[in-house]
Amino acid sequence: MRTAVVTGAARGIGYAIMRALLRDGLQVVGVDIDQGAIAQAQEALVAEGLAACIAEVTDVADSDAVHQLFTRIEAHFGAVDVLVNNAGICIMHDLLDLTPAELRHQMAVNFESAVFCCQHAIPLMLTRPGVKKIVNISSNGAYNFDLFDPIAYRTSKASLDTLTKHLARRYARAKIAVNSIAPAMTRTDLFDVVSPDVLEQALAAMPHGDAMQPEQIAAWVAFLVSPAGDCSSGNVIILNQGRDVR
Repeated sequence: MRTAVVTGAARGIGYAIMRALLRDGLQVVGVDIDQGAIAQAQEALVAEGLAACIAEVTDVADSDAVHQLFTRIEAHFGAVDVLVNNAGICIMHDLLDLTPAELRHQMAVNFESAVFCCQHAIPLMLTRPGVKKIVNISSNGAYNFDLFDPIAYRTSKASLDTLTKHLARRYARAKIAVNSIAPAMTRTDLFDVVSPDVLEQALAAMPHGDAMQPEQIAAWVAFLVSPAGDCSSGNVIILNQGRDVR
């Protein structure tokens, strides 16, 4: 049985990804900083008959905590086949209002956490047969400038996409496929940090007239994780209902 690690797994896109991978027969380590939320997520999945999940409480922006997390994963599972770097936050301050602490926190959660997890997951992938998978959850905000996204958030996601391309080339011979998925507006808890006028403008720009659902993003992750995704690596896959077609 293949082992997957999903960060930011307690709710939203992360929870949907964990559920999709469990349904596809993987055993999943769901990682989140919120102990109560990840425990509740695990209970809900077990109640659904998806019992091959383990809940881990970790601040993935803390390199030492990530090291300890993967030490536990190695002791329990021996190896890792799939890593989904989904943990993320959005600090809604533009450049002139952004504090140094906020910038560091934004980059730590959205970008540095992925670096730390890859540093520890890749050695555990090298011993595994077949094509291993890393999927980074990016954002349309990394490149779409028609709508407002705060500078630190944009930069963190653009950095994540650069990490994707670097790792895809660096570990191609090791059969580690690395891709980014870049969704547009998706109904998650991040809606709560967006002002009503910005949210209204963003939703109005979506061709379907509404945001996407976490399950739709999870389905694309499941596709990349499946054998059908073995030949895809180094790509930023844009999901936005065709919003940016010109």
